[in-house]
Amino acid sequence: MNTPPARRTLRPGAPTTTPRRRLLAALGAALLGAGVGPARAASGWPDKPVRIIVPFGAGGSTDALARIVGSKLSEAIGQPVVIDNRAGAAGAIGAQAVARAPADGHTLLLATSSTHAVLPHLRSLPYDAVKDFTPIARIASAPNVLVVSPGLKVTSVKELVQIAAAREGGLSYSSSGNGTVTHLIAADFVQRAGLRARHVPYKTGIQALPELNSGQIDFAFDSIVWTLPQAQAGKLRAIAIGSAERSPLAPDLPTLREAGFSGFDGTTWFALMGPAGLPGTVVAELSRHLNAVLRDPDLRAQFERQGAEPLGGTPQALERLVQDDGKRWAGVIAAGGIKMDQ
Repeated sequence: MNTPPARRTLRPGAPTTTPRRRLLAALGAALLGAGVGPARAASGWPDKPVRIIVPFGAGGSTDALARIVGSKLSEAIGQPVVIDNRAGAAGAIGAQAVARAPADGHTLLLATSSTHAVLPHLRSLPYDAVKDFTPIARIASAPNVLVVSPGLKVTSVKELVQIAAAREGGLSYSSSGNGTVTHLIAADFVQRAGLRARHVPYKTGIQALPELNSGQIDFAFDSIVWTLPQAQAGKLRAIAIGSAERSPLAPDLPTLREAGFSGFDGTTWFALMGPAGLPGTVVAELSRHLNAVLRDPDLRAQFERQGAEPLGGTPQALERLVQDDGKRWAGVIAAGGIKMDQ
């Protein structure tokens, strides 16, 4: 007859741990100590302040959007987000700095249409807009508005095209400089409409205002931030907006697509990118946090004051945007023989 094993009698207050329980407790302690917050759980990122390089000077729209996003992102990841302005060479200096930075998620770029879809087709660059960067997500889109001189008796895109066709010598249009996004948007419109039009570049769109108001310049595409107030003051007449759909910033303005320009895109986009080789775990964390802060109502209100609409999205969607937009602007540049200011 087998004698059953003697039961072990526990003293009052003695621990009840078994080897299995001790193993589970050790695993739990290890998991608890592995991360100090949700932002670090998957990758260890971020373990120091994050720097967003803005490739333009302080005070502009790109800088303003970076600071708004940086403030919200800092709250989300539990680390300071520092904005570093590296202006020069139409954005190429700042972009190059990020392309050469360590791929650890602590140095990022506030990329724009200019740095990644336009510049590569206008000049030789020290970076490859696709291969040297890791896309994270779009941040915003800023629609440009088609405005005409008040003296030009037109209230629609159709009437503008008709007058341009009838006037000997065609019309004139301004931009914020040769090879800028506002120049290319207007050039795209001119090419699609088959207009005769003379380009007059300025350093900024606002500098062209006196000539637009007096009728020396006939039309322009420029930022909704300053064009709408000028239109409301009677100094310009806004007749269309370049976004794919009507903008909540100006819901009464029809789009160029409504006027018959299928596929027309007169917007400037902004996005967050890192250096090439950014680990997938870091990209996922960044994309998750960025998309979350872009849904914040306070951020939306701040963006709208800058004439921008928050977007968000996936790294894959941003990669496609860079490639597709680059092809589009390359075609406009080639067709118009467009060169950049030196």
